[in-house]
Amino acid sequence: MASKIASTKNVKNQTALLAAGHWLMLSVAINVGFLLKLIHDGNLRIDWYGLHNGQDNGGHLSSYAAEPKPDGQIQNKYINLDHGDPTMYQSYWKQMGDRTDVVISGWQSVSYFSDTKTVCWFLEPGFANAVTRLHKLVGNAETGNRHIVVGTGSTQLFQAVLYALCPYDAPEPMSIVSAAPFYSSYPLITDCLKSGLYKWRGEVDDFNKEAPYIELVTSPNNPDGSIREAVFNGSGQILVHDVAYYWPQYTPISSRADHDIMLFTLSKSTGHAGMRLGWALVKDEAIAKKMVKFIEISSIGVSKDSQVRAAKIMDVINDSYEDSKTSNESKRFFDYAREEMAKRWSQLREVVNKGQAFSLPTLPVGECNFSHQTFATQPAFAWLKCEQVDDCESFLKKHKILTRGGVHFGSSKKYVRASLIGHEEDYNEFIRRLSLINSVESP
Repeated sequence: MASKIASTKNVKNQTALLAAGHWLMLSVAINVGFLLKLIHDGNLRIDWYGLHNGQDNGGHLSSYAAEPKPDGQIQNKYINLDHGDPTMYQSYWKQMGDRTDVVISGWQSVSYFSDTKTVCWFLEPGFANAVTRLHKLVGNAETGNRHIVVGTGSTQLFQAVLYALCPYDAPEPMSIVSAAPFYSSYPLITDCLKSGLYKWRGEVDDFNKEAPYIELVTSPNNPDGSIREAVFNGSGQILVHDVAYYWPQYTPISSRADHDIMLFTLSKSTGHAGMRLGWALVKDEAIAKKMVKFIEISSIGVSKDSQVRAAKIMDVINDSYEDSKTSNESKRFFDYAREEMAKRWSQLREVVNKGQAFSLPTLPVGECNFSHQTFATQPAFAWLKCEQVDDCESFLKKHKILTRGGVHFGSSKKYVRASLIGHEEDYNEFIRRLSLINSVESP
């Protein structure tokens, strides 16, 4: 009898445990389903890219793991202005509807090859035509008698240029230099592979120029927006011009850039960073061929699908300016982008000028041959100086504003680079916080 009672109790216990397990599984499923729905509906944004240089942002998981959409809670989150993620352009392309839609059939992009008659055999003809057309429209670069080399963003093109320019049999690595403040990724990209062909040497003014070297000329400059020319013109000097920001939303187009090697990127021209496309305009065919060889070795070409989509977007921009029937249907891209940058810079300068906590560089004013407007350079980044503290990056981080410190650009810790091309709600909150800091910090 006792054994029967015990058996009955065991059965009941097992049943209870089984029921509890079912309820636990059901609860987990409901919560996971709810979480996925939030992500899908856009009420929860996962920011996977937030960390930079190993920083954990003070252990604040909410800064990166789960950022709510703007509903008043934005005031409690970290604003990431470290990256130049051009999400400002998203609203414009949304209003364009299906004009930039592209249908790619399953049989397309099967072959590695695009046009074997050209130096860059993976360059899609439609993309090459769209690039040439866009430069002709804007008037920012000479394309005649040049080879177009397409790459996975300007980062790969930069690596391809170094590979192409540095001799294999040199007794020591070629020196790579740039005037400070220089783009913070130049040292990282140059030295990441520890190549025997080239080596980052830093500030061009501090460099011994007796041996051949490559000078990187970024104009408009990242991070400070200045208009740059080569520091020296020595016999052993090779120039590479990074003109990613030479577009009419950032600076007046005064002339067509006419350099031996010019690097451009889609991310800063049209705002499509996720397509990972850039292009180089190269005079010397031998250099272009070596660049193509590097891309062939490293990635066996560049995505055809991305090129097709990019060509469509650039053609839509071109058509809006060239076709009078469509030009009045909506605001054209460069007009929108220039006005948006002007608005943001006006707001930023107004806030900075109200106090003594910060300062901004004075940028050149000129007439733009494209827009026929006279305006000051309005860069994608603000080169912000903290006047009353020595470590500007750490100071702003205490106010939940994430920036990139001046030391990464070969400059002082009193400076930071802050992106101005992010989402509007983030930019507006940045302005609000700067205004509060200025009112407290200034006498």
